[in-house]
Amino acid sequence: MTEAGGAGRARAAVARLSEAVGERRRRLGTAMGEARRQRRLLLVVVCVALLLDNMLYMVIVPIIPDYIAAMRGGGRAAGPFAPAGGNESGSSGGNRSLLPARYPPAAGGNEDVQIGVLFASKAILQLLVNPLSGTLIDRVGYEAPLLAGLAVMFLSTATFAFAENYATLFAARSLQGLGSAFADTAGIALIADRYAEEPARSRALGTALACISFGSLAAPPFGGVLYEFAGKRVPFLVLACVCLLDGLLLLALAPPCAAGARANMPVGTPIHRLMVDPYIAVVAGALATCNIPLAFLEPTIANWMKESMGASEWEVGLTWLPAFFPHVLGVYVTVRLAAAYPHLQWFYGALGMAIIGASSCLVPACRNFGQVIVPLCGICFGIALVDTALLPTLAFLVDVRHVSVYGSVYAIADISYSVAYALGPIVAGQIVHTMGFAQLNLGMGLANVLYAPVLLFLKNVCQMKPSHSETNILLEEGPKGLYDTIKMEERKGIGKSHRPAGETENGMDSYRRDLTGVSEEDSSDYEYS
Repeated sequence: MTEAGGAGRARAAVARLSEAVGERRRRLGTAMGEARRQRRLLLVVVCVALLLDNMLYMVIVPIIPDYIAAMRGGGRAAGPFAPAGGNESGSSGGNRSLLPARYPPAAGGNEDVQIGVLFASKAILQLLVNPLSGTLIDRVGYEAPLLAGLAVMFLSTATFAFAENYATLFAARSLQGLGSAFADTAGIALIADRYAEEPARSRALGTALACISFGSLAAPPFGGVLYEFAGKRVPFLVLACVCLLDGLLLLALAPPCAAGARANMPVGTPIHRLMVDPYIAVVAGALATCNIPLAFLEPTIANWMKESMGASEWEVGLTWLPAFFPHVLGVYVTVRLAAAYPHLQWFYGALGMAIIGASSCLVPACRNFGQVIVPLCGICFGIALVDTALLPTLAFLVDVRHVSVYGSVYAIADISYSVAYALGPIVAGQIVHTMGFAQLNLGMGLANVLYAPVLLFLKNVCQMKPSHSETNILLEEGPKGLYDTIKMEERKGIGKSHRPAGETENGMDSYRRDLTGVSEEDSSDYEYS
């Protein structure tokens, strides 16, 4: 009787333990489902933030030249906040220009310098702040810096709306660079963190890139139309309201002060160590090189079109708008190809740089508006290939060569973009003046074509195995909270989905495998599979 009673108590204890493990797994499943829904909403928040940043970057294009001229008494606007339709026909106001180089005809060289410095100030400050913002993001998490960046962008947008002199405009533009250094980097890093598996990560980053493209290309006509019919303040106030709503949504989804959200995250690799990683350096160089044609053509192509082909105002205004469609197409094609052939990411980037190089060389040969649209679309298509292929590669390199914390590595990517856009408004005009527009384009095209073979260095990246990734750290230290356990469950999800239908296991075996069996399958998770 005593032995039978002991066996019964043991079976009851095992049953209670199995029930407890099963309940824990059900709670984890529920939490993982909520995490997946939350990450979709966070993707929306990040996409809106990137859209706003690029709209604010470009919305001032049709506004600032006339506004500065009006402040100096040489523009057509009656005052700093007067609608532009009073002194000029409204037929060209809605699409005055998509380019920073469309300065007032009466503007002197000093005014050109003022406008060039104003446009470059955002990228310059972003370039200076990014090393600090990347390190801070790695230490405090993604949500708080993203919220701080949105708050600074809101303040910058409101300052633009009520600015009355050049110094205030310069401060607002620089303030936007500060906000972008946090919002852009934290947003892209948050996507890479929440979408840890492929091809979901490439799709999410591709969606973000499409929002960046749409914001850059739709903002000038958006700003021009509202400036024409409602005054200077209205475009900025609209963007400020959307920025405020986006920040409130982020607060509701992921409060930065929530306890324990990232308490167990590993310490990220310092940014200076990432910068000297040869693979990351190659990717950063490609991102900077492929964006140079776009950054240098934006402030120069309008004047060249007017001088070489007598382009009208509406033609200059619509120059870049058709390029949005091949950019989105490039994102879509690259995401689909990466899902089917993930080991060719380097090739997609190299192909994009070759297309950019060839398209840049064709621009000076164009003789009318219809012809010039073709190489510009080619440039944007190529940029989409490069960005969509290489941004996920940066996250993968961090996963397999460093620690899976993404703030610093995407700060490096942001630095690459900022280098191109800081030099463009200041340097491009001088190059055209001293060497010529054709030589500028041939040089940019040659740089991209010559850099494309360098991406062969990334050919074997997909075969790398993780060295000391987040999974290894969790295995060494054991899960300390819900975040760790969910991350381990997510990394196991793909492997479990391929388990034979007839294979079963009890609760204790399953739980033990979840805690100790990741190392047998994590290499496949890191090979774009």
